[in-house]
Amino acid sequence: MELQTVSDVREFFRDALQSALGHQHLHVQDHTEHYIVNLLAMFAHTDALFEPDEKRSQLKPLALLLAEAVDAPDERQRFRTLQRLGDVALFVAGFLAGGSSRRPVDVGYHIAMGGRAYGTLAHASCHGAQRVLGGVFAELGTKFQPLVDALNEIGEGAAKNSPRDMLRLYELWHKTGSARAHRLLLKLGIQPVAAGAFAN
Repeated sequence: MELQTVSDVREFFRDALQSALGHQHLHVQDHTEHYIVNLLAMFAHTDALFEPDEKRSQLKPLALLLAEAVDAPDERQRFRTLQRLGDVALFVAGFLAGGSSRRPVDVGYHIAMGGRAYGTLAHASCHGAQRVLGGVFAELGTKFQPLVDALNEIGEGAAKNSPRDMLRLYELWHKTGSARAHRLLLKLGIQPVAAGAFAN
C-alpha cells in the first residue's frame, strides 16, 4: 500500500468521493457533494465525532440523539440534533462500516435512522433561506444507501479479501441490499442468495 500525503483533507475527500460516486454510477448535486466532503473532513477530527466523557470519548447512540431531537426546546435545536443524527449515521454506516460487526447495532439500523433524519430535515427546510439545504437533505435521505456504498469504497480502499471480509460483505448485502456489496461478492466468485431461497 502506498502512503499518500495531502495538503488539504477536503481535496483528498473530494477526489475520493468523486471517484467512488463514479464507480457506484451515482450522481449527486454539487451542493450535496460539498456537504458530504465537509462532513468527512469534519469527522476526520475525532473530537467532532465522539462525545467527550469523563474517562473516554464515545459515540452517542442514535436513539439518544433522536430522543434529544424530540424533546428539543425549539425548532433550531431540533434541527441541529437531527442533522447530527443524520451525519453520524452516514459516517458510521459508510466510512466506519468495517468495524460495524463489532458494534451492538448493525449498519441497517444506521441507514434507517440516518435516512429518516435527513428526510425530516428536508421537509423542515423547504422554504426561505434553507431551501438549498432542504434539497441537500432530500437527496441525502433518498440516496442514503447508495451513498453508504460510496463511502464504504473510500473507507475500504485498502481492504484485503479475508474470509471475515467476505462474510461481512455478505451480511451487508443481506441486511441492506447494498448493490456494491453484491457486485463485490460476484467479483469474488460468490453468488449471494437470500436466506430461505432454497426452501420449497
